[in-house]
Amino acid sequence: MSKRGLGRGLEALIPMEKSSEENVTEINIKQIVANKKQPRRDFDENKLDELAESMKQHGVLQPIILRKKGSNYEIVAGERRWRAAKKAGLEKIPAVVKEFSDADVMEIALIENLQREDLNPLEEAEAYKTLMSDFGLTQEELSKRLGKSRSLIANTVRLLNLDAEIQKLVSEDKLTAGHARALLSIQNKKERLSLANRISNENLSVRQTEEIVKKNLKNKDRGKLKKLKEINPVIMDIAEKLQRTLGTKVKLKGNEKRGKIEIEFYSSDELERILETIME
Repeated sequence: MSKRGLGRGLEALIPMEKSSEENVTEINIKQIVANKKQPRRDFDENKLDELAESMKQHGVLQPIILRKKGSNYEIVAGERRWRAAKKAGLEKIPAVVKEFSDADVMEIALIENLQREDLNPLEEAEAYKTLMSDFGLTQEELSKRLGKSRSLIANTVRLLNLDAEIQKLVSEDKLTAGHARALLSIQNKKERLSLANRISNENLSVRQTEEIVKKNLKNKDRGKLKKLKEINPVIMDIAEKLQRTLGTKVKLKGNEKRGKIEIEFYSSDELERILETIME
């Protein structure tokens, strides 16, 4: 996952004066609980072991962020450090305790992981979905708060519509988010899964995948157009010409006097290409 700018960094959400070391306190590790809605599900045990060894020698260099939760403390940011500290056998860990709403906790956890590039695309999608469904944030609001485009958020959430087998390939880094988005255009489940396995086995690029998907859709459309031409040859001939010109799936509904045209695209680049073709 490539780094992308975030509109509100952790510094904006967790204002901490550099000189205010008195805000840092030692908290018993047994009193700390993980955030159940933490976007990150998988923690690399080898990396945790390495961090634990470092903590044994140098201590915890950066305090974690907590909020009071009953008689305990819930992690807002720093779960990885907390897990490593437990592995290192530490009894206490430096922390800053502040008040945060549930929505703030979720947003901070998401931003922390995105800045560290620790989330896979599906974990990121689940986090966006939770912020929208549980806390009522719209895609537009998320876009502004996280510094990401609305279309990227929408396309990421769409990955949750994929079959479980394909989601597993994404989680295992055998498919990228770009591969997965291209696969969403294939309606047939068997064909979709077959192509997903082919991508993984042959190490196909996203561009190669998009070309295969496009060719697949064109072949199916030719078959449909051939049948529909018998019903309304004039309309179907127009649709076929549009598809050849635009290089994508086109649907015409209605007759020569009244109807509508639907033009499909499968990426922002393809949309830009189609618009340029129409404008020319």
